[in-house]
Amino acid sequence: MMVTWFLILIYLAFISLGLPDSLLGAAWPVIWPEIDSSLGTAGLVAMVIAGGTIASSLASGKMIQWLGTGKLTLFSCLLTATALLGFSMAPSIVWLIGLAVPLGLGGGAVDAALNHYVADNYKAHHMSWLHCFWGVGATAGPIIMAGFIASPYSWRGGYTAVAILQFVLVAILLITLPLWKRVAAIRDSMRAAGQQDEVSEPSEESRARQVNVFRLKGIKPTLLSFLLYCGAEAMVGLWGASYLVETREVSPETAAGWIALYYGGITVGRLITGFVTFKVSNRLLIRFGQWIAMAGCILFFLPLSDSFCMAGFVMIGLGFAPIYPGLLHETPARFGKENSAKLMGYQMAVAYTGSTFIPPLFGLIVTLTSTALFPSAVFMILLLMFVSVELVNRILTAARGDHTRVNGN
Repeated sequence: MMVTWFLILIYLAFISLGLPDSLLGAAWPVIWPEIDSSLGTAGLVAMVIAGGTIASSLASGKMIQWLGTGKLTLFSCLLTATALLGFSMAPSIVWLIGLAVPLGLGGGAVDAALNHYVADNYKAHHMSWLHCFWGVGATAGPIIMAGFIASPYSWRGGYTAVAILQFVLVAILLITLPLWKRVAAIRDSMRAAGQQDEVSEPSEESRARQVNVFRLKGIKPTLLSFLLYCGAEAMVGLWGASYLVETREVSPETAAGWIALYYGGITVGRLITGFVTFKVSNRLLIRFGQWIAMAGCILFFLPLSDSFCMAGFVMIGLGFAPIYPGLLHETPARFGKENSAKLMGYQMAVAYTGSTFIPPLFGLIVTLTSTALFPSAVFMILLLMFVSVELVNRILTAARGDHTRVNGN
């Protein structure tokens, strides 16, 4: 029972991870005029946040060994809460860029630490649900922001409210900090009794089969898939509201609500995916997800009412839902368990690189042109991702066929 309640605590921490991720894009249409900035600088702020995330993710292994998962999660949530409070009081774009550093560092450390902990201590379907709870936070963020944008407190009140929620979680994590050791002891006893699936270290035979992962067949288009997916997910979240306000002439509070629906689609989709994976393969789920996301994007091009545009955001979110967890879960099956640990780190680093550079690159394009290019840019990224994923499937299918024929001979 303690282990179950502890899992709920981890889910709450992942909600807090999702809350800040969607705030900037939802609030940006009203932030940049107030602080006398430009529309395209949102990409620069997002780039700094993602850069901090990459740095802390790469250092998370040593940080976990030094502090432990519990203390690292506590410290990281405190860092993000403080940064969000700073956002609510920032007088200029320089302050936002400076505060983006601790916000990214805190978010990346929590992400890596909790993903590692769940992968090491819980069964596979919990990973999909863990990312579902990230979606709960990412959905709640724009809803909270929309309410404050429509009030006299504006976007600063929205950041303050989310910061308070983060400080509440910090208090909960501080109170429950001793549970991490107790649950670890319970996990050790369960492993000893053979009651839990365990991620074991590679055997000596497996280590002997380890190769340079960049020479594995299909690895390059796989890494490209991660880069494009996370770039697209971050781009829709960051620039969707600006597209609605600037091009579709939707009010800022309504636009923030629509972005909440986009993250809501990801959340609901990942909740459902956790159950569907028992019956449907990851490969099919990833393919269907890409089709649904592209269909949602096509709705932006059609001369239809704004309600269809809203449906497009929901469909993109639903389509995105199975892609990232599915690609991660496919790693051992595609490239071998002996290579999966190293590849996980590379894949996440490349994924963060996509979310670091693609949104600000589009921000530069927006500064020179118009947000009207948003649907075309998203569709092109999704199309390239689809081609790269299908290329991986073809390469690996051909490789398995060759292996079968060699063994048959």
